[in-house]
Amino acid sequence: MVRPSLIASALLLFLLVTGCAIQPKNQPREEQTEISSWTGRISLQVQSEPPQAFFAGFNLKGKAEKGDLTLISPIGNTLGVMRWSPGEALLDSGNDIKRFSSIDALLRETTGAAFPLTALFDWLDGKNTILDGWIADLTQRDAKKISAKRTDPAPQANLRIVLD
Repeated sequence: MVRPSLIASALLLFLLVTGCAIQPKNQPREEQTEISSWTGRISLQVQSEPPQAFFAGFNLKGKAEKGDLTLISPIGNTLGVMRWSPGEALLDSGNDIKRFSSIDALLRETTGAAFPLTALFDWLDGKNTILDGWIADLTQRDAKKISAKRTDPAPQANLRIVLD
């Protein structure tokens, strides 16, 4: 079974609702999206019973169709790595590698709910895509601070991200 801290950290990053993309200049838009990269720190407070709070660093590369996400503990240890491409997704928790038919299936397994990855990458590109159950706040984007709140489904969750 995947560790609860890894699950929460994965949820945090995939709930990462806005940000500043670091994209190479002088490349067509498609190529830029494919090699986009984001790093920073994430925190998630879940209003479950009992309440839970999680903190991790992250490194996200790629796009909704193909990419990888590395979650890092506050002391620098890798908590886990998610990799996805069309038709397959992997979750490497250090002790075990789990395979899934898609990134959506991996996210449902690790977070308990589906999450639209395409919207996440839109938010990272600064597009305020509307997502049922989530309120994304892009107002502090210039300061590299991002927040989002999940209101539905329960439990409510508050996400905060600081980009490097």
